[in-house]
Amino acid sequence: MRSPRRIRRTALAALSAGVLLAVAGCGEGGDRTAKGTTGTAEAKDVLLQSLTSPGPGPFTASTARAAASPSPTGAPDAEPTSATRTVHPVSGAVPGLYGGTRSVAACDVEQQAALLADDEDKARAFADASGIEAVQIPGYLKSLTPVVLRADAQVTNHGYSAGSATAFQAVLQAGTAVLVDSRGMPRVRCACGNPLRPPVVADGKVAHRGERWPGYDPSRIVAVEPGVKAATSLIIVNVDDNSWIERAMGDSGGRDRAPDDPPPFEPDADLLFPSPGRPTESAPPDTAPSDPDPSGPSEPEAPTDPGPAEPSDDFGETPPEEPWEYEEEGDPDVAPEPTQVFPAEPDEPWGPDGPVEPVGPDEPMEAGLDDVFAG
Repeated sequence: MRSPRRIRRTALAALSAGVLLAVAGCGEGGDRTAKGTTGTAEAKDVLLQSLTSPGPGPFTASTARAAASPSPTGAPDAEPTSATRTVHPVSGAVPGLYGGTRSVAACDVEQQAALLADDEDKARAFADASGIEAVQIPGYLKSLTPVVLRADAQVTNHGYSAGSATAFQAVLQAGTAVLVDSRGMPRVRCACGNPLRPPVVADGKVAHRGERWPGYDPSRIVAVEPGVKAATSLIIVNVDDNSWIERAMGDSGGRDRAPDDPPPFEPDADLLFPSPGRPTESAPPDTAPSDPDPSGPSEPEAPTDPGPAEPSDDFGETPPEEPWEYEEEGDPDVAPEPTQVFPAEPDEPWGPDGPVEPVGPDEPMEAGLDDVFAG
């Protein structure tokens, strides 16, 4: 006999599933899937969300402006239910990651704030998912920058259900209007008002739910990571004429201008995904000789004995890698400094012609280089 706690848990799960399916089916153009993903952040179950689809549990009506149609980036995946994907981490500060139209905001920020203000429950759930207080929503939204994605991007999306935000993994189509923060992170999806968080990416096989769009390629998905520091502006691509735009953070396009220092590549460069046959800028230079020796590779040189290490006044100094060489300087007849340590003298010093008379204390002592540095 099952325990009352297990029966209660099963009933709650069934009730939640019914609510989620009802929410997912109420929006026109919503994603109809064999298995709903709202209510879970499972990384192996990912919902595909096209440009205008509100998806399950939208927080608000769409506040996205008319979006330019993204150019296809490849043939659709041949397997509709699952695929082995490659998700590329990329900094939100990369120029060209986002696009837009000069002097035109991708989202109506004022309308977005007003729609959330009209529903206290949704406002509270939105604030909880965004990590802020409900009273901070208007200022928070105005601090974000409206742009459009230029690559399919995985995010942790949030639907609204039963007074709370329910997390799920989603891939947003390139061209989707989003609001990003000062580190380039997507924070709001304008087609539904849903709060966004960084994705939870799984390796290997992943179930893809929802309708795929032309050009969707599971190996060309980005996961945006926060920039190293907060930026005052973003360098985006003008989708109308393929030029660079510098857009100030928190601005809706009124202060757009051409950047004073544009990126060193074209706006349409495939910066995120270099082709396999083309070397990247980070690849090491080719060190092969331009005119190889026809006689074949030469024998490696024998290692050189570096000899004794050079003394140093700094005890933490690393000895030099090159062999130490001594250069004789000055008058060899001059006595060394009193602090110089010499090897012990033999009892009876001998010279080339026999015994040598001891040197008196007032006469300078002579020492050869071999004697000074022996031992």
